[in-house]
This record gives sequence, C-alpha cells and structure tokens, in this order.
Amino acid sequence: MRLPVFPLVIAMVLLAGIVFAQAPTPQGLAGEWRGTLDTGVGSLPLVLHVKAAADGKLSATLDSTAQGAYGIACDKVALSGSKVSFDVPAVHGNYSGTLSADGKALSGTWTQNKPLKLVLKQIATAAELATVQPSPIDGDWAGVLHPGSVALRIVVHFRSEPGGKIGCAMDSLDQAAMGIACSGVKLKGQKVSFDVPAVNGTYSGTLSADGNKLSGTWMQAAPLPLELTRQAKTTGAVLIAPAAAGPPIALRDLKPVLDQEFAPVVATWPEGGIVVGVIDHGERRVFAYGTAKDDSIFEIGSVTKTFTGLVLAQLVEQHTVTLDEPVRELLAAGSVPKPASGPEITLLDLATQHSGLPRLPDNFGARAVQADPYATYTAQDLYAYVAKQGVGRAETTKFEYSNLGFGLLGFALANKQGVSYAALVRQQIAEALGMTDTAVELSPAQQTRLIQGYNGAHEKAHTWSFEALAGCGALRSTASDLLTYAEAYLHPDKLPTASGAAATLPAALRLAQKPEADATPGMKIGLAWLIRQASDIYWHNGGTGGYSSLVLFEPKRDRAIVVLYNCLDLNPGKLQLTDRVAMNILAVLDGKPVPPIGS
Repeated sequence: MRLPVFPLVIAMVLLAGIVFAQAPTPQGLAGEWRGTLDTGVGSLPLVLHVKAAADGKLSATLDSTAQGAYGIACDKVALSGSKVSFDVPAVHGNYSGTLSADGKALSGTWTQNKPLKLVLKQIATAAELATVQPSPIDGDWAGVLHPGSVALRIVVHFRSEPGGKIGCAMDSLDQAAMGIACSGVKLKGQKVSFDVPAVNGTYSGTLSADGNKLSGTWMQAAPLPLELTRQAKTTGAVLIAPAAAGPPIALRDLKPVLDQEFAPVVATWPEGGIVVGVIDHGERRVFAYGTAKDDSIFEIGSVTKTFTGLVLAQLVEQHTVTLDEPVRELLAAGSVPKPASGPEITLLDLATQHSGLPRLPDNFGARAVQADPYATYTAQDLYAYVAKQGVGRAETTKFEYSNLGFGLLGFALANKQGVSYAALVRQQIAEALGMTDTAVELSPAQQTRLIQGYNGAHEKAHTWSFEALAGCGALRSTASDLLTYAEAYLHPDKLPTASGAAATLPAALRLAQKPEADATPGMKIGLAWLIRQASDIYWHNGGTGGYSSLVLFEPKRDRAIVVLYNCLDLNPGKLQLTDRVAMNILAVLDGKPVPPIGS
C-alpha cells in the first residue's frame, strides 16, 4: 500500500554537553538500521543498509518491506560530525538526522514533499554482519498459490542474521499485503519451514538439489501445494509522494479528475472495465471507464453478505426471527442435534462473523480448485457438514471471517421463509428499493450487460454460481442499484411509506448498521457491515474469480461510494484498485493529498 504523506512539524533541539565517547566514523555507521515512518494514516517499516569502503566512502540501500520494495538505491550518503544524510532519487526523497551519543540511533527527518519524523536504530554493525554466514536459502523466492480459482502470487524473502538466525518476510502481491513477518524459520538439511503468525499460516518444503526450488505445502485452514523458485532479484513498488493537496472538489467537478486518473489504468489493460458511483449530499453521479458502461452488471461477491445481514434485520423487524435465535431452529427439523451443553451458534453470531466456523467447510473438497467453486455445494453437503460439526460454540468467540457462516445464515433464513435465497433478497430488499438489476440469476436481457470478468492474470474468468452458500456471495448488480442501496442506509427515514416488506425496511436498515461486536483493531461490525470507528465509514468489499467490488457509506458526511471492476486485481502489488479509488475520491472531495490512482 502506498500511503499518502502528511506534513509534520519537526522540532530538533541539540542539547549542550552531549559528547561522543569517540567521534563517529563511517565504519561505525556501517551496518543495518531499522525504523518506522508514521505517515499519519499508517506505518511503513524501513530498513537501511549502510556500507563503508576502506577509504571511508559510504553507500546505502533502503527497503520498504510493507511495500515490497527492496534494495532502493541511496545517493550522497554523508557523515559530517554527528550529522548523517542521504538521498533516495527513485522516490525523490531525502533523510537527514543526528546520531545519538552512543552512535546507535539516528533521529531526524524524512522529506518527500513534506517532512516526517524518522528514528533509525542500528540493529547490527558491519562487524556483526561480517560474521553472518549466508544460508542456502538466502534470497527472494516466488510462487503461486491456488485457493479455488484464484491465483495468488507469493514472494518470500530469506536473509541470514547475526546469531545464526534466518529472517523472513512474505509478500502476497495480489492481495497488496507486503512484508508480512515470518517467524520460526528452520533449515535442517534440505527441509525448510516457517510460520506466518499474522495469517495463522505455516509452510514446510524441501530444497531441490540445485538449491533453486522449494517444493512444499502452505497450510492455512487447508493444505495447498506451493512451489517457490529462487529469483535473481525482486523489485517492488516504492513510496511515491502524494499529489499536492488542493481545495475540496464538488461532485459535479469530479469527472475530469477521474478521467485523468483512470487514463493510464485503462491504457495499461484495454479489456478492463471500471464503474464508479458517488453520492454526496443527495447529488448522484455514475462514471464508467474502459469496456464498462454505466449500466454494466458485475458479480459483487462478498458485498452479498450485507444483503444477507439486511434480510436478517428485516425478518427481525417482522418478528419472524430474533438475533439471539439459534440457527439450528431455522434448519430442517431433526437435521442437526442440539448441543448437550453450552451456548450454540445464533443468527447474530453468524451475521457478525463470531460463530467460530471456518472460512469454508471441510467437505468443500476439490471444488476449491474449480473455475466455479460454489456451484456444486448443495444443501445435502451443508447439512452433512453442520450435522458433523455441530452448532455449539465456545463461551467467547473472536472475529473470524467465514464464507461458510454467511452461506449458512442465508440458507437458514431462506429455509425459514420457504423460498430460495434469490427470492428472499428480491422480496425483502430489491423490490422494496426498486433495485431491478440486483439478482442472483439474470434475465436474457441482463445477461447481455454482464461484463466479461478476468482473473488476476488478466485471463477470462468463469462466472460463479451458488447453491447452498448463496448468502455469502451470489448477487450481481450495477453501480446505480448499489448507490440506491447505500442511499437507503444513509436516509432510511426518507423511504416512502409502504406496506409489506417495505414497511419494515427503515427500521431494518437502522438495525443492520448498528455496531454489534468487535472486528479487527479499530473496527466494529454490524450485520455484515464493517465500521471504521475513527472515520464513521461503513464498508464491505467483495471478489469472485473475475470481479471485485466495494460499497461504502458515511452517515455523518452524507456520502456513499461504489466501485466495480471486472478483474480480481487491476493493480498487482499495490493497494487493491477498488479500495484505492474509494480512498482517493474521499480525499479529493475533502481536498486532501493523495497518490495517483494508477501509481
């Protein structure tokens, strides 16, 4: 992720009386230094590698691990007294700082348009690094994971460290997740293993005889084969300074800005199609780029979960179910036994991702590698899994994202009403809001407007269809329909007075966006909607084999944004395009500095 850089006033005071035990030397500066750049909207871990030649000439490279950028060349590395400075031409940045009395810390300022405080601490000296014996796996390794029909490019970086340890970091390029810390790296003979605590993953593999391949298994809920190949050199994105801040832009003036930003993106990939919808204080605009049209239909993947959450809210307001009702009671009689003791999974647990259920059921099997993975997972399969798994849960559960959980919720609600999931969404939401292009199954006329989807390698992707787990990702829609949907959340009281399912919709919309539980740090969750507490943003994104989507709304600012595009990833190695577009639009409307969408 390329984070915008915001100004920070730095006050540096050199205290009189501090005397270095020995004057700083180039050799003393040589080594590895680490620090974290606080951009104001996130943190960027940095690693500075400094070398000193015999004549005292200094050189350095910089790693921005969270951006997948390694070995960025530094220029004009200088030591003058206790002052240290260097330039980074590739990103038009420079650093100047002052060494501490013990020569182990650098306190100073990183400047890239605007100044930011940056403290670097020496982790290892050149002498310590000189004792390091490179391991047979030192370097950069690349491979591809195939969870379902998705192709996820993985890069693993190994580097020997003082004390006989091997450091490790992992990049998931197509998820824009860089510099994920690894731990417990073990190398025994030809066997290699490491853990990735942040994602509860592990890898174990065998090094080939020529030392250039690692063949093994990635384990994260289910085992997946992963072969890693040694790379001559790994390059990545580098921190780019933001565009200068300007005055806030009115929605009516947004199009020229988006036209300019999307031009390089569309030119890079001619088959790409992007539709953006924005509402700002009742004003509404839809913008289409590339192969997309204003009324193009996209698969919306996990944005479907918010519809499932709203259907639940509707049935609660209609006194058909309760949030604390066990899901077992909505399933076929006798299909799942009641737990002998302890709490059991409720509808609220499922809607807030606190059920304790895994991401996918263990009888999903070979479907995970098919082009249309959910198509053949039937009601019988789901009942078989739930009967074996049971519906009991721990006394305390944590947030754990589960497609299975929302699929089960949608299935149970549909079973309670005696209709299909598709009919349930149509009756409870789409018809009430006039969303004529939001459906599970499309009419022949709508099929002509379904834009072709592409996978992460820009190859044509198969559309996805759903059976038992439709509630987690089966819907298709347009930007216009999704703006109508988001606007209903912004102003539920403005919906026309109606009867039937429409009559309870205002109350259901309020219930669905009520914070119910903790999600990730700084984030709450309502009935599917994730809520950024600091900014009061409600959001959910989604993806299938060939499409990505994002819907967000800000009640306090009376704004909503929809982004749809026909690819799993248009911006490999960087922030996912749907998120980047929405973030930039919010910043432009507020007059804040942002990097270009296509950077």
